[in-house]
Amino acid sequence: MRLDDERESTNIDDERGSGGGGGRAPLKIGIGGILLALGALYFGVDPKIVFSLLEGSASSGNQSAVVAPQQSVQGPDTQKQFIARILGSTEDVWTSYFQQMGRTYHEPRLVLFSGGTQSACGYAQTSVGPFYCPADHKVYLDLAFFQELKNRLGAGGDFARAYVVAHEVGHHVQNELGIMAQLEKQNGGMSERGATGASVRTELQADCFAGVWAKRANDAKSILQSGDVQQGLNAASAVGDDRLERQGQGYVVPDSFTHGTSAQRVNWFSRGLQTGDIRQCDTFSAPAL
Repeated sequence: MRLDDERESTNIDDERGSGGGGGRAPLKIGIGGILLALGALYFGVDPKIVFSLLEGSASSGNQSAVVAPQQSVQGPDTQKQFIARILGSTEDVWTSYFQQMGRTYHEPRLVLFSGGTQSACGYAQTSVGPFYCPADHKVYLDLAFFQELKNRLGAGGDFARAYVVAHEVGHHVQNELGIMAQLEKQNGGMSERGATGASVRTELQADCFAGVWAKRANDAKSILQSGDVQQGLNAASAVGDDRLERQGQGYVVPDSFTHGTSAQRVNWFSRGLQTGDIRQCDTFSAPAL
């Protein structure tokens, strides 16, 4: 990715090394069932599958598998700079888009943490993965997740990381548009989990919004380079419910889906990337996902 022309967002809270980690149990999220899926699942799967993926070669009693590596105290913090520039790009794109709609975009904050930290949606841990908390309008991210994405899920590269951030910001866009509030109000209008449930439709729309950001950012500043799009598609595919369930438990249970299959995530991300139009991201009205 070419990010030389991108400014670094100032909406980052760096809590790494603050001592927020530890073994406390996660708090329950009491802001609606659909938000539980957004805040308590590893970017799209049942936590039981996540823990089996994170264990790897470590023993069941070894907690080091879910502890983020220490940040080097020497040299520039290139990962933070990268995240800051991606976040800044999303701010510029969505501010402009909302202005075109006659609305005001309120920028989210992004919290970098290591090991664990407290959010308004409960206790965030490395094993939970990145998530957006609508209660405090913040994205939570442990940079160790990117190593998991690359090494365990086979989706490395700059645009893969950018996709993760843009997806979580996509949830903030949903919050800004009132989509989350509407879903919570409807509560029961459609089942939360399952292959066609509210959670899957919510996550696929966030994928589409991530594609919209990429399209508009690239149109404005030509940020994408050869191979970047494929990296993003690889990342979308890597976190599909079906793929993660096969890796974690050896079989697929569609009724447990929360984020959509690999093919669906690639399809909706691609739709946003091709059109740059949020009107093409209405997963809730789509008869087929």
